[in-house]
Amino acid sequence: MSSAAAPTLSLPGDPPGGRRAVWVWGIGVAVYFVAIIFRTSLGVAGLDAADRFHVNASALSTFSILQLLVYAGMQIPVGLMIDRLGTKKVLALGAVLFTLGQLGFALSPSYGMALVSRALLGCGDAMTFISVLRLGTRWFPARRGPLIGQIAALFGMAGNLVSTLFIARALHGLGWTTTFVGSAGAGVVVLVLLLLFLKDHPEGHEPPPATRAGAAFVREQIAAAWREPGTRLGMWVHFTTQFPAMVFLLLWGLPFLVEAQGLSRSAAGELLTLVVLSNMVFGLVYGQIVARHHAARAPLALGTVAVTALLWASTIFYPAAHAPTWLLIVLCVVLGACGPASMIGFDFARPANPPERQGTASGIVNMGGFIASMTTLFAVGVLLDATGDNYRIAFASVFVLEALGVVQILRLHSRATHRERENHVISRVEAVHVPV
Repeated sequence: MSSAAAPTLSLPGDPPGGRRAVWVWGIGVAVYFVAIIFRTSLGVAGLDAADRFHVNASALSTFSILQLLVYAGMQIPVGLMIDRLGTKKVLALGAVLFTLGQLGFALSPSYGMALVSRALLGCGDAMTFISVLRLGTRWFPARRGPLIGQIAALFGMAGNLVSTLFIARALHGLGWTTTFVGSAGAGVVVLVLLLLFLKDHPEGHEPPPATRAGAAFVREQIAAAWREPGTRLGMWVHFTTQFPAMVFLLLWGLPFLVEAQGLSRSAAGELLTLVVLSNMVFGLVYGQIVARHHAARAPLALGTVAVTALLWASTIFYPAAHAPTWLLIVLCVVLGACGPASMIGFDFARPANPPERQGTASGIVNMGGFIASMTTLFAVGVLLDATGDNYRIAFASVFVLEALGVVQILRLHSRATHRERENHVISRVEAVHVPV
């Protein structure tokens, strides 16, 4: 296969897209947008949470670790739920859970209650993104898949932007309880919109009814998705690319910039905002590139990992007490590419699996980055406590997981692309023989 894009294939039954599709899909994206605000609100409230609940770095990291543990553990069950129940029911349940979690976090009187609330939030959050991906495949033509996925992720990062710009300021102006209770109201708004207006698919494009259920069928769905090299490659791409930015934004970026780099909280907040803005720009660029040139997927993913590792190492090992401002800016710009690069994982898994297995496959892929993030959040917290807040040692743990992921990507890439070519040829033959 050349580096040019493969011929676009429009199969019979491809959804038409259009304004109605944008409206319905936009409601799903709004749910995801709010989920990201709730997920990342701890990233700008980490120091406040440590003071409020009187905890050290390891205990503070437990908030995010538990949230991500629940999120990652829910991905395959959620994928199966979407395949079985449809998008609307799963998204509605997710909105209820993450709103209750955010409200509980606002009112928690103790560390233990706050942990339970973050776990509940993580459970609801887990139901949003792959639901939105499925909604996109039901409402838009397949050729729009990579760009639609990147745009959904872009709006998610806009939710992160709300956290860095507004939640952080509200915390210092309004206080903990008022800020988090007020933000929980957004969950109620999107839940009402979802219940009133969202539909799983356009008229005339109903999926075939599920004919099988039960534990045996669930095992078969998971096993069949996992056997596809494209699913496993997608998971490792997601694993390797996403987690440095996730760790930085979700918890440790603000303490690192303030405590290790000597910045003020406002300056640190501006750099976190830069990561989010950079992510939004890279998302549009990567979406266009992958939609037009599928052969660029692996080079984009591996290139992002390489540049991220280079800038991460240059920053934490800079031969002075503090890295220069220009280097911190460049690091934050490059971290913005991590999220869009992780979306490439779904573009490996999507063509490898039939429509009735898309939710399950997406769930497997989405586990990757969150397992890596959870592992690194824990490692950084433990190493900070063990080394007396030595961020150089703690942040170096990132390189271990990046090396593991790169090895797996290189191992699986040729196998996955060979299988994808086979599937593409079969699809073209079937399209030619479909009666019209």
